[in-house]
Amino acid sequence: MAQPHSPSQPLDPLNLSLRETATELPAAPWQVEDLIDDTTVPGQERTATVELGGELTIRKQRSLWGDAWRRLKRNKLAVVGLILVITFAVIAIFAPVIAPYSEREVVDPRLARAGPSWYFPMGLDANGRDIFSRMVYGARVSLVVGVLAQAIVLLIGIPIGAIAGYFGGVTDNVLMRLVDVIYAIPQLLMVLLFVNWWGSGLFNIFLAIGLVGWVTEARLVRGQFLSLREQDYVSAAQVAGAGGPYIIGRHMLPNSLTPIIVALTFGIPTAIFTEAALSFVGVGIRPPQASWGQMVAEGSKPGYIESDPHMLLFPVLAIGLTMLGFSFLGDGLRDALDPKGNKD
Repeated sequence: MAQPHSPSQPLDPLNLSLRETATELPAAPWQVEDLIDDTTVPGQERTATVELGGELTIRKQRSLWGDAWRRLKRNKLAVVGLILVITFAVIAIFAPVIAPYSEREVVDPRLARAGPSWYFPMGLDANGRDIFSRMVYGARVSLVVGVLAQAIVLLIGIPIGAIAGYFGGVTDNVLMRLVDVIYAIPQLLMVLLFVNWWGSGLFNIFLAIGLVGWVTEARLVRGQFLSLREQDYVSAAQVAGAGGPYIIGRHMLPNSLTPIIVALTFGIPTAIFTEAALSFVGVGIRPPQASWGQMVAEGSKPGYIESDPHMLLFPVLAIGLTMLGFSFLGDGLRDALDPKGNKD
């Protein structure tokens, strides 16, 4: 094993390279931390290369996001979930290109409730409209509701949770009592009240879901900030004279992104399911605009399940696969972004 080079000894011009393991490098913190080779595989000791008399090669460690992506790719269920979510998003975004008919177009009233065929892969509904085309446009409605509702959740929940967690005291007590009151009321019931008050429609639905769902995000962010405000870097920033908004935005919020991202992946399918439930009971998206929940309600009418099961089967499968995809992806992200997870 090569011995560490002493600064008092002259360098041998014929042997200017020295390879040491990271544990055998000089004890300076920057040397041990930065000279770790990022090409090793799990179970192997990481090594570093130092060239004396020539160039000093320092290999940077992989970032948190790089490590998370590698862990996510090794999680087979997470990859399946990612594929399902991407497929769902692509179908929703390019609905006019993918769908052979518009969501309102009646193909042929005489073929109403016709089963799947070569020309109509998912059959026709009771009004003679192509179910496949309506499924595609229904995916767009679900995506809009899920994404925009969660955007409202983040815009309201993160600031309230951050303020409560950072400042604490009376501010925390007042905000959390408000959150507790809203949280005590069933969310679906509150959404129903808002929709009945404002009227049905895409805008009112995602607005109602967002205004009700932010309390969960606020409690999550508040818990993260209560933990982070005790960290040394927050105390150092306060001593240096940094204000609360700067510390929250520059130091604490970036260190809270992991649980926020995971919560987002679970919040989107929850909003999608809520919209489907509203449409199923008749207070959500109104026909002729397509909605998966509305299609489930139509397909579950008396007599249709036995004679025309395709009208119920395909929208139920779409809702189930979408929920499953986001669930798999959320679990995978939680494991991949967990700093206490398996070391790679």
